[in-house]
Amino acid sequence: MSSEMNLTLKPIGKVRNSVAEPILNANDADIELAGKMEAIREFHKGLQDAVSELVVFPEWEELLDGIEDFSHVMVLYWPHLIDPERRNLKKIHPMGRKDMPLKGIFATRSPARPNPVLVTVAPLVERSGNVLKVKGMDAVDGSLLVDIKPHLRSFHGEDKPVMAPWMEQLFRELDEP
Repeated sequence: MSSEMNLTLKPIGKVRNSVAEPILNANDADIELAGKMEAIREFHKGLQDAVSELVVFPEWEELLDGIEDFSHVMVLYWPHLIDPERRNLKKIHPMGRKDMPLKGIFATRSPARPNPVLVTVAPLVERSGNVLKVKGMDAVDGSLLVDIKPHLRSFHGEDKPVMAPWMEQLFRELDEP
């Protein structure tokens, strides 16, 4: 079997919300914040209660049957605004912060990765036919849905995973008043 296999993903729907632009942008050598840390902090706080719609294409609607019995869903999506030529970054400064050490792309949550499949666990607010309403997603409007799964703590590891010190610092800074 070749190490170069083709993979075909079929989008199952789209994200609809008010997020117009990504907060991180990739360039040739790194990623950059789309604003100052204070603006990013406000953006993240605003997302906590913001509702996004996961509009599943009609041909996949019946696959949602029973999803409303769960409190949270795991949403896998494709960040459609990432330039394919920007997916060859090997190392970046987390969140574009030059005061943070360079880290391998797989050690970060950056969307600039070889296969930019992003994942969010979000509270499920309601289901109406082929539309799920969820809270707290930072996906950009129009992002393609790759998959939706019920979130099951027992399948997804520890409640309190250990994080790298630099990631803990970023979380503290995002939570500052």
